[in-house]
Amino acid sequence: MARSIYITSIEGHAGKSTIALGVLDTLSHEIERVGVFRPVARSSAERDYVLELLLGHDGVDLDYDECVGVSYEDVHEDPDAALSRIVERYKAVESRCGAVVIVGSDYTDVGSPTELSYNARIAANLGAPVLLVLGGQSDEHGDRSADELRQVFGLAVQELDAAHAQLVGVVANRVQPNRLGEIVAELTTASAHNGAEGSIPVWAIPEDPFLIAPSVESLMEAVHGTLIKGDSELLQRESLGIVMAGMSMENVLTRLIEGGIVVVAGDRSDVLLALLMAHASETFPSLAGIIMNGGFDLLPQIELLIEGLDTALPIIRTELGTYDTARIITKTRGRLAADSPRKFDTALALFEQHVDGRLLLDRLEVSRSDVVTPLMFEYDLLDRARSNQRHIVLPEGTDDRILRAASTLLRRSVARLTILGDAGDIRLRAAELGLDIAAADILSPLDPVLRERFAKEYAELRAHKGMTVEQARDIVTDVSYFGTMMVHLGLADGMVSGAAHTTAHTIRPGFEIIKTQPGVSVVSSVFLMCLEDRVLVYGDCAINPDPDAEQLADIAISSAGTAAQFTIEQRIAMLSYSTGISGTGVDVDKVRTATELVRARRPDLLVEGPIQYDAAVDASVARSKMPESVVAGRATVFIFPDLNTGNNTYKAVQRSAGAVAIGPVLQGLRKPINDLSRGATVQDIVNTVAITAIQALSGGSGA
Repeated sequence: MARSIYITSIEGHAGKSTIALGVLDTLSHEIERVGVFRPVARSSAERDYVLELLLGHDGVDLDYDECVGVSYEDVHEDPDAALSRIVERYKAVESRCGAVVIVGSDYTDVGSPTELSYNARIAANLGAPVLLVLGGQSDEHGDRSADELRQVFGLAVQELDAAHAQLVGVVANRVQPNRLGEIVAELTTASAHNGAEGSIPVWAIPEDPFLIAPSVESLMEAVHGTLIKGDSELLQRESLGIVMAGMSMENVLTRLIEGGIVVVAGDRSDVLLALLMAHASETFPSLAGIIMNGGFDLLPQIELLIEGLDTALPIIRTELGTYDTARIITKTRGRLAADSPRKFDTALALFEQHVDGRLLLDRLEVSRSDVVTPLMFEYDLLDRARSNQRHIVLPEGTDDRILRAASTLLRRSVARLTILGDAGDIRLRAAELGLDIAAADILSPLDPVLRERFAKEYAELRAHKGMTVEQARDIVTDVSYFGTMMVHLGLADGMVSGAAHTTAHTIRPGFEIIKTQPGVSVVSSVFLMCLEDRVLVYGDCAINPDPDAEQLADIAISSAGTAAQFTIEQRIAMLSYSTGISGTGVDVDKVRTATELVRARRPDLLVEGPIQYDAAVDASVARSKMPESVVAGRATVFIFPDLNTGNNTYKAVQRSAGAVAIGPVLQGLRKPINDLSRGATVQDIVNTVAITAIQALSGGSGA
């Protein structure tokens, strides 16, 4: 039977979706297959965005329709029949999952004072303990005091007790930051006075205005507007406030706010142009967008001016007048949705920082699965990096993917970051994308002090090649060289680059400046191959075209060291087209020699070779070909004889088996430098930064 948890509240707008996402993410790190279920959907006319948000999580593999119980109409028509249908639908999901996150109804139905009572009945009938969410904000009265929350808690407990629903924990959400401790103390006392069995854990999460901020797109839809200028991708940016520009240009400028939407009459071209210039200026806040009301068309000469400004800021036109525009947009509420990565990261970060996930799992009696899914492995990377933050330099500050990854890394406290590039340009672009990178250092590779320092150091390192300080001054302004010099001189712990540069451009400075670890003759790479139930190490699949026996042995030893860094067992298979003594030839002899070199240099390592891939992974094949081997059939580290074989194999496994390939992870350097694919996704970059930080913790890029 699946472990389940029922997340509910006593009212709407308490932020259950934030809590549900956090609980789902926490369970996904421990359990192979997690499901979600919505007993009562928000609407039968349109898809439930909360359910879509949860289904968008990487740890869930279910279809929308199978995760919905009933509609509000079904509950009104026959509550008991609806409850039976809910139980039936839930059991189908439960049978396929190791755990299920159940999200109660949203109080979107008018006139339903017994809604919590019905949620409690559902929870009891599903056998799911309740995580109660209390809203720290009241729609009528604003911030709630600790005493007010205690009263709300008391009412909720009465309803839960009446339905025989088990309370497993309490989260006070959207609380003023300065009241967290007070509210936790008050609710902890209240839970004891209400006769709860044992100690009910209580947590409080602070209000974050960003989570309830509407996107520019949602405001555009609310006023039935049309995008007439600007980048449509920036419609996803959240609006952090509204400025009504019903005054002169100079007075409007003094009222601008960071991330604000400005509403301006469509015939006020002077104000429009002033807003665009202010947005582009470093001395004024970055705007989220402009809404021009009244339905006026832009004059041709104004359009020409705007085109010359080359602005990406969304400009929206609506037919509505000023009053109706203001009334509608001030009532438009933001929501936590799958298409807002920053909100997604913010919600997870708030949950991680303020809710003890381990204690919650203990309350649910959840233990770690023996299986290691890609999501579990990725979480472990972030968690290990977060536990002892390292300083990573990202040279490609002009790439939007780097900025998006930086926002995620900083929000999740994975690493300290320095981004290379022009500070004004980078911060403006991040603001346009709705990203928060305020905690990152932004450094120009033309910084005169560091440029001179790096030039002198580089000239000294390369003096044997005839390098002069004058030549070095130009070389070190290249972002890859500048970032590598930062790592070399201890100004950063590691570097991640390659999203916009070739592998050679990224790693050549490392060869020249960082150099290899003692006893390592060659820099190599591995991919961490995350299969459905385990993680394997493949090397070398990216750097060395045709390593000789000595180099192949080095690659194997370095790969074992990398495996150890990421808590992967080290059972090394030296791959070839034949197994054991059955084959002869130059290629197989190279692998045989390399295997003996590994055994001589590292007798502590378990290594087998030459061995074919099937004998390395399949226990039945291993029994027939190498029955006495402790590696055959159980290999975890696979060393390919050449780049052609390795690169093709990792891509074949990635595409055919649906494996997540993390890498290439460079190994053998004294300090970690890692290369990204030019097709890298934001998640690839996040993972690679976490890997680099872990390597830095271990003192190098592979043993």
